[in-house]
This record gives sequence, C-alpha cells and structure tokens, in this order.
Amino acid sequence: MLSAYADLVAEFPAFFSILSGVLGAVVGSFLNVVIYRVPAGKSIVRPPSQCACGKFIAWYDNIPVFSWFILRGRARCCGRPYSFRYPFVEILVAGLFLWSWLVFPPAKAVVGWVFLSGLVCATFIDLDHLIIPDAFTIGGAVVGMLLSLGVPALHGFQGPDALANLIQAGSESLLGILIGSGMILWIALLAEVVLKKEAMGFGDVKFMGAIGAFCGWQGTLFSLFGGAMVGTLWFLLSLVWKLIAGPKRNIAPPAETPDGKPAEIGLGVHVPFGPMLAIAAAIYFLFAHTWFDRYLSEFAHIFRAIAAP
Repeated sequence: MLSAYADLVAEFPAFFSILSGVLGAVVGSFLNVVIYRVPAGKSIVRPPSQCACGKFIAWYDNIPVFSWFILRGRARCCGRPYSFRYPFVEILVAGLFLWSWLVFPPAKAVVGWVFLSGLVCATFIDLDHLIIPDAFTIGGAVVGMLLSLGVPALHGFQGPDALANLIQAGSESLLGILIGSGMILWIALLAEVVLKKEAMGFGDVKFMGAIGAFCGWQGTLFSLFGGAMVGTLWFLLSLVWKLIAGPKRNIAPPAETPDGKPAEIGLGVHVPFGPMLAIAAAIYFLFAHTWFDRYLSEFAHIFRAIAAP
C-alpha cells in the first residue's frame, strides 16, 4: 500500500495536492451548512440545501466555488442574492487543506484538516452569534485527544517505541487542554475583576482547551498572545472601517443567520475573541510552531543555566 502510494506520488507529484484542494472546497461547502444550522439547532444532514425561498438547490447549482460565480451570486429559482461568504469559506478551506497537505506527512495533514475545519466553523459562528457551540470546544478537545493518541506525530513523537509515542502524545494533548483552558480562565477572571464586567466568554476558555488538545501547551501560549496581536490589528482595521463606512457595519462577509442579525464591526461594538484565537492557532499549526517551539526551548535552556548552582 505504501509503495503504491509512493509510486503514484513519484509519477504524479501534483495529484494529491490538487485532490486535497478539491476536497477542501467540498468540505468547505459542507461547513457552510454546519455554520448556518448548528446555532439554529437544525440537523446538518437533512433536509438537503435549500434556497431562502424554500426550494431545494439542484446539485449543479451547489458546486463549490463555481456555482456562485456562474449564477453571479443569485439563486436560480427566485433570483434572490446570496452572500459571498459561501464561496469565501470554500476557497478558504481549500487553501487550508492544501497548505496542510504540503507541509505535513499524510497522517498529520489529515488530522490538520479536522482541526482547521473546527477552527473555521468556530470562527464564523462566533462572528455571527457571539457563541462557540460545545461541539467545537468540548467536542474539539475530545477529538483532539483521541487523534493525538492515534497519530502521535501530531505532537512530534515518531520514535520506534509506539507505546511511548502514544503516552507522550496523549500527555502533551492533555497538558495542552489543562494549561490552555486554565490560562485563559485566569485571565478572564482577573479582567472581570478589573473591568467590573465580563471580559471574555466561557466559550473562549473551552475553545482554548480544544486548541491545546491539537497544538499542546505551546500552541495555546502562541494562540493567546497571537490572538491579542490579531485583536490589535482588528481594532486598527475597525477604526479605518469606521472612517470609511460609518460607525457600524456587518463583519464581512455576512451570511444568512437564523436570527437575521449578523454581528457588526466598529468602535464600541463587542467583537468576539474566538476568531482571533482561531486565526492565531491556525498560524501556529501551519508554520509558526517550528520557530516558536525552538524559541521556547532556547528560553528554557537559558533559564535552567541561570537557575543552576
């Protein structure tokens, strides 16, 4: 099996890369359904995709990315416009799947697909509703722990001793859950004392635990501080956006939401921290882990040298 895979890769080096991108677009189309239906408490399996007018969407009008451009953003059945959010998510997931496939071995790349899909869903649901459902926080932590046991390479353990790899990867994942959620919980509690109001939702605490299950404690540390940097950039962009578009505008690009009230962006408007954590976690997972983990190792080495008698 492995030799056949190696022969196919050698003969058609771009085949699996193209396949991963196409699969990402298809998964992105499904994630659009998840993003819309999960907060509404609807099944993500039935009924099939429907237009806002109630008619079912034909398969040839539901081709990822292409259908939106072919139809020029309007439903064939009633001419109703629908958001660019849909092809945007499909293109985004296709790019993330391709990137993961190009930088990781196959098993870790597939685990990355699961992790990145969860980040995308959590991001857009939080933007629309200011919540992150437990399926992507508690569920994400459980799935991350199980996948860590099944693919120890997720945490860098690939030695000849399979049992040792499993134990080390499981410990790393559990440590990531505990440190990640505990760290942001204390920050949230301290901020609430200082500001005299809730500064961070408990969903962010659970979400950080899910990130830690996949990325370890190092990934949670990066996500926390990286998310703060993303938030600073977000604030600056919102300031520019206010000057251009007015005091409040929908966070781009809005999709249909069950309550019909997509979140807004602008000064004075509450902006969720979950998407910022997700962006930082994706950055860490896809490329920043190499230099950030090395930096932490060097820092720990210097600290031990100073502390040694």
